[in-house]
Amino acid sequence: MRSLRLARNYSTSDHEKLVYEGWILYDTGHREEALSKAEQSISIQRSFEAFFLKAYALADSSLDPESSKYVTQLLEEALRCPSDGLRKGQALNNLGSVYVDCEKFDLAADCYMSALEIKHTRAHQGLARVYHLKNQRKAAYDEMTKLIEKARNNASAYEKRSEYCDRDMAKSDLSTATQLDPLRTYPYRYRAAVLMDDHKEAEAIRELARVIAFKPDFQLLHLRAAFYDSMGDTSSTVRDCEAALCLDPNHTATIELYKRARERGNEPEK
Repeated sequence: MRSLRLARNYSTSDHEKLVYEGWILYDTGHREEALSKAEQSISIQRSFEAFFLKAYALADSSLDPESSKYVTQLLEEALRCPSDGLRKGQALNNLGSVYVDCEKFDLAADCYMSALEIKHTRAHQGLARVYHLKNQRKAAYDEMTKLIEKARNNASAYEKRSEYCDRDMAKSDLSTATQLDPLRTYPYRYRAAVLMDDHKEAEAIRELARVIAFKPDFQLLHLRAAFYDSMGDTSSTVRDCEAALCLDPNHTATIELYKRARERGNEPEK
């Protein structure tokens, strides 16, 4: 009865306004308020946008099995409501992601394939992930190739495909990703790790220096500190650990690495 009374007091524009306000609240970090707007909107009119907003906001956290089940139900409700193909494709893609997290890979694959049927290109990446998790690496690579063919100059697609192939092919894909978007950090980290494995320490350090020069983030500094440590360069290890700990003072592995390097640096020369 409460829903009926609310429906009499609101027009369609009021319903749309609630959803619009909900997205603004979500985008500005007010998740609980966004959920409240979605629930108010649903109480007035069951619509794709309202269910999708609620599911999206709820999924923006670590989901336990019960929460995952609820998000799944919300997305299924959204898909029963009228909407355009683009939005339905997004809902199917999100539903597939929830199923992957729940290790329901066949259901996830069905969602991604349904999304692809309505031209939601990004679902290729989700389907590739399903194949990879099912140990079908060649199928995962082929699926990402389909995405690359449809979305040319997509650096993230090359980066993702590199996870599904051998080292030489991965290096080629990551080189292309860097050419398309020089600010992506993963390709630099990967190349540096390969160089270290090949005992090309100086080249590995230079590769990390290239990316740290424009993005001195925690992971990069920690990785370079570990490289320096393996090379026996104590002062450089300490320096990068100190820089990394400025960004994340509580990271256990970096604290331990820092302590070991400091202790080694304080040992008397023999």
